[in-house]
Amino acid sequence: MSETNTRVLRPWGWYEDLLEGPEYKLKRLWLKPGQRLSLQRHQHRSENWTVAEGEGTLLCDDTWSEASAGTTLHIPCGAIHRAKAGDQGLLLIEVQHGAFLREEDIERLEDDFGRVLH
Repeated sequence: MSETNTRVLRPWGWYEDLLEGPEYKLKRLWLKPGQRLSLQRHQHRSENWTVAEGEGTLLCDDTWSEASAGTTLHIPCGAIHRAKAGDQGLLLIEVQHGAFLREEDIERLEDDFGRVLH
């Protein structure tokens, strides 16, 4: 198990890797007001999101859900997902489970910042 707290800036906000162990990783993500993550999926991991602060909407496959502090969402491996922050921003706690937990496992299907690979 290793602890890290390096903040990585992204156009939509930032994320921090908090803790990592065998086949799991714990992250904190901050989405700026009105921003959203890429429409994405992962081939090698599932994720669980918990809203810690703020409000927004969360997508898993074809279902959008309103989200506020305490809302949880399970994202199975291969599911298309996205988070969008409301007017006050959105703080997510993300737990990843799988054998390959690197950023290279993000398949971006749509992205507001031109990061989709064709």
